[in-house]
Amino acid sequence: MRRGPSTFNIASVVLGMTFLYLPILLLVVFSFNAGKLVTVWSGFSTRWYGALFRDAQMLDAIGVTLKVGLVSATIATILGTLAALALSKVGGFRGRLLFSGMIYAPLVMPEVILGLSLLLLFVALGVPRGIWTVTVSHATMTLCYAAVIIRARLMSFDKSLEEAARDLGCTPIQAFFLVTLPNIAPAVAAAWMLAFTLSLDDLVIAGFTSGPGSTTLPMRIYSQVRLGVNPEINAVSTLLIGLVATGVIAAYLIGQGRKIADETA
Repeated sequence: MRRGPSTFNIASVVLGMTFLYLPILLLVVFSFNAGKLVTVWSGFSTRWYGALFRDAQMLDAIGVTLKVGLVSATIATILGTLAALALSKVGGFRGRLLFSGMIYAPLVMPEVILGLSLLLLFVALGVPRGIWTVTVSHATMTLCYAAVIIRARLMSFDKSLEEAARDLGCTPIQAFFLVTLPNIAPAVAAAWMLAFTLSLDDLVIAGFTSGPGSTTLPMRIYSQVRLGVNPEINAVSTLLIGLVATGVIAAYLIGQGRKIADETA
């Protein structure tokens, strides 16, 4: 007879979920607080969302963050796809171990070291720090995550499909775009979403590589929190949570739609 989950398991899950999500829930709730105190409920109001959209500096930081996130995630996904293809399809090439280690190194490297290294590189090259240095730095940081996700999908991909396309007259590039890419599209979308989310979240690397006019939202929030928590920060954090949650749900629906399409084909 099959038994259900024990009381201990249920309690552990409830406590774990409470510990993880209760602070986020409180942040969302107090973003609609009418008062300035972030720990005392004074009634429901959307005044802080209105104040947020009147704050030019905060809006500029949001714009910079979205631009950096969109561009860096796209660059990281493209380069990560190429790296995953090289690691999963080209077997035994010279320098494979070194190449693999260089791709995966940022996964275990402290962000402080990566940010300082990139700063020294830009200074040595004489590149002025700004929005493009932050974008390149975020693409460097997130490339490894994209490569790991896409490579995992390529390892389970049926290579005979691509070989059949080659036998029917497709060039390697045509076979990739017509056969391989549609099959790994959910992994590519998931890699892009993860890269975009990591870019939105980054503070350390952006702090090293940013310059005048390239202040990101995490940097702006950090500078304001040092002077005291403003309910406006709760509002912008709630919007970020909603944006990330929407992206995660969209990526899940894309994956499920692809899975259903494969099952019905």
